[in-house]
Amino acid sequence: MAAAGLEDPSLEKHFKGHRDAITSVDFSLNKKQLASGSMDSCLMIWSMRPQMRAYRFVGHKDAVMCVQFSPSGHLVASGSRDKTVRLWVPNVKGESTVFKAHTATVRSVQFSSDGQSLVTASDDKTVKVWTVHRQKFLFSLSQHINWVRCAKFSPDGRLIASASDDKTIKLWDKTSRECIHSFCEHGGFVNHVDFHPNGTCIAAAGTDNTVKLWDVRMNRLLQHYQVHSAVVNSLSFHPSGNYLITASSDSTLKILDLLEGRLLYTLHGHQGPATCVAFSRTGDFFASGGSDEQVMVWKTNFDAADYGDILKTQKYATNVTGTLHHLQSEMDCGDPPKKNKIQESARNQHQQEEETSLADTLEHIVGQLDVLTQTVSILEQRLTLTEDKLKECLENQQKLLHSKGN
Repeated sequence: MAAAGLEDPSLEKHFKGHRDAITSVDFSLNKKQLASGSMDSCLMIWSMRPQMRAYRFVGHKDAVMCVQFSPSGHLVASGSRDKTVRLWVPNVKGESTVFKAHTATVRSVQFSSDGQSLVTASDDKTVKVWTVHRQKFLFSLSQHINWVRCAKFSPDGRLIASASDDKTIKLWDKTSRECIHSFCEHGGFVNHVDFHPNGTCIAAAGTDNTVKLWDVRMNRLLQHYQVHSAVVNSLSFHPSGNYLITASSDSTLKILDLLEGRLLYTLHGHQGPATCVAFSRTGDFFASGGSDEQVMVWKTNFDAADYGDILKTQKYATNVTGTLHHLQSEMDCGDPPKKNKIQESARNQHQQEEETSLADTLEHIVGQLDVLTQTVSILEQRLTLTEDKLKECLENQQKLLHSKGN
């Protein structure tokens, strides 16, 4: 049952191309691209623009378990059952560099919000942190006693949350590298964990069919949802922090209203388990993947970014579009806006345009740096390969000369 004034989310796009179950989905910053990983060992980059081709990236030697765009959108990280992490440039060439330090399947990969670090979780029972630009392994966090399914940075990058088959969620201090708390309330394995956008709480999805939210400052349970009839595989916070979407093996996606503490929508689309779900960076779309090999993109159809403001204006209106009705009623009363208000609005708009332009320029520069770093790394790898081959040739030549001399 939806709240008054909210429209049901609608299926916008339906991508087919993978040859096995989808494991992970993620949007680029500008929503022009969507990345998906699959048990078919491939990473695919889908274009959100009509008639644009999709890219299939081959490099992993086993199932791709996780994918994520960098904050700038110019790199994609993936983790695999082949025990490696790869960084890809999401263009037609599809070049990648390899990170090796885990000794088992890599289940989860995530960039820090500044794009400088990478955190990974693995069946080797460790969480590892890497530097993106130098592409080096930094340190391990290793107190879990079973597979680690998921690891995420807090929005400010100071904390790391990790979810494990040991039925715990651990909270780590990134600087001291110490476990500062363990949440042990789940009755089953913990498949997925993520931080609320404001960093004050975490949500976790479990094999006990539940979704739980904890306050990471007080270390106490805030909310407990039992809305699925099977394992909950994945979850994603809306950027506003007011909503949480979940994907379950009961084949449904569910949107939870965290302000009201209730189920808002149940979505049926996948034939079989829904394995992954993710909101876009702005929250107006979300994507889901399933064991049916389908990647689906949905339009949210509610402006949750303004939801908090709307709640504040309820004294002026009775439904979710209250702010609009309030503004309209002011205009209908025949009170024309004063000239200084129009001038102020124009100034604000001009300032916003300048800020947007500057942000776009900075994003472009960061993106170009990402690409340059990646290109240099690829060239270094090729140079190393060439040196190795040359060394091998020289050794073989010396062996031949030595055998002839004898």
